[in-house]
Amino acid sequence: MAEIAGVDLDQATAVFAEVRPRLFGIAYRMLGSAVDAEDLVQETWLRWQACDRSVVLNPAAYLATATTRLAINASQTARARHEAYVGPWLPEPVDTSADPQLGAEQDSALEVAVLVLLEKLTPTQRAAYVLREAFDYPYRQIAEIIQVTETSARQLVSRARRQLADGRRTPVTGPEQRRLLTAFVAAAREGDLAALEELFAADVVSYSDGGGVVRASRIPVRGSVTVAKYVRAFAERFWEGVEVSWATVNGDSAVLLRREGTTFAVLTVAASAEGIDQIFWMMNPGKLTSFGCA
Repeated sequence: MAEIAGVDLDQATAVFAEVRPRLFGIAYRMLGSAVDAEDLVQETWLRWQACDRSVVLNPAAYLATATTRLAINASQTARARHEAYVGPWLPEPVDTSADPQLGAEQDSALEVAVLVLLEKLTPTQRAAYVLREAFDYPYRQIAEIIQVTETSARQLVSRARRQLADGRRTPVTGPEQRRLLTAFVAAAREGDLAALEELFAADVVSYSDGGGVVRASRIPVRGSVTVAKYVRAFAERFWEGVEVSWATVNGDSAVLLRREGTTFAVLTVAASAEGIDQIFWMMNPGKLTSFGCA
């Protein structure tokens, strides 16, 4: 009997390992934190071990359902934490060129700008949107997972799409986003006010996430002239001794800023035909451990 149980657990482990990238992808998009997503996936694994697997007809669907429902509950707590966060909250950046768990399927609902907008949705809306847009689940299955009718599932996704569309212009292509980021870093290092203003959309917003741990603006900085002056004001001291390297973060080009071998910031931008719309300075050391932050 012990041998049978051992074989069964081996099979359960193999099944879980196969779908784990998707489970992590769902959890990360729901929570905006790789650390919290890992914890949540571990909780799903414990439930998978403890459940009566003999009655589970579709293990992948069971595991996705368990993960999504746990994430809906966890996101309610996370939202309260984010509301009490010191300064702007930004998601924990993930190097998607080095992390096949997130790059294994679709890049949808992964960009920093989109994750920030997803914070404005209810947990159930967010779950429906992520399941549909990132993983192409049929509405019938989404309805079963989040325990609503199929009509309600369609409405949740539709409303989420409208809210996200209202909050974001059509993004530029990947190569253009990288070109604009390159130009921004060059102008920022030089403190070139005119070059900065030329790169920005009129309503550009700069977000700095220091989490109250490191020095960073505790309010978003808005407007092309104001943001350009803000970036120029700290150019000399901020960029001194900084090494810049490239990474693919949350599916977009980003730069890692290092000083004395330690990554102290991950910087990326979101852009449209009007120029750079948003600048994201991710500087909370607790969110940068995977990038070599001491």
